[in-house]
Amino acid sequence: MARKKKEKDESRQSEKIRLTKAEEQVMQAVWRIGKGFAGDIAAAVDEPKPAYRTVLTEIRILEQKGFVGHKEFNGNNEYYPLVSKTDYSGRMLGTLMDNYFGGSYRQLVSFFMEDKRINKEDLDALSRIIEAKRKEVEQ
Repeated sequence: MARKKKEKDESRQSEKIRLTKAEEQVMQAVWRIGKGFAGDIAAAVDEPKPAYRTVLTEIRILEQKGFVGHKEFNGNNEYYPLVSKTDYSGRMLGTLMDNYFGGSYRQLVSFFMEDKRINKEDLDALSRIIEAKRKEVEQ
């Protein structure tokens, strides 16, 4: 029971923390594999891969920041995420919206609609999502 409370406190602590690029690169690997030992995480890190010792350092930092926890097995630590990718992504999107779009979904979406790379398939999919959300809100 004490472990669950500690993990919950660590998760709350991480709510306002933003990861560096190096930390985020390692955290992406942790999210991708779900749980694993340092070697598993190092192998899952995208290119350009940092040195193994750098990955170990980043894992320790992620633990201190409350993003990663571990269980010990025969002297080896198995690491797992304490913060979900969805939660972190949502917080970062919220920060982006507040800092660059005045907290406005309309301004955020308008910005992306102006992008020349958006194609018809994306627009059709977005239209379906908007229509589904409209129906949900109207109920």
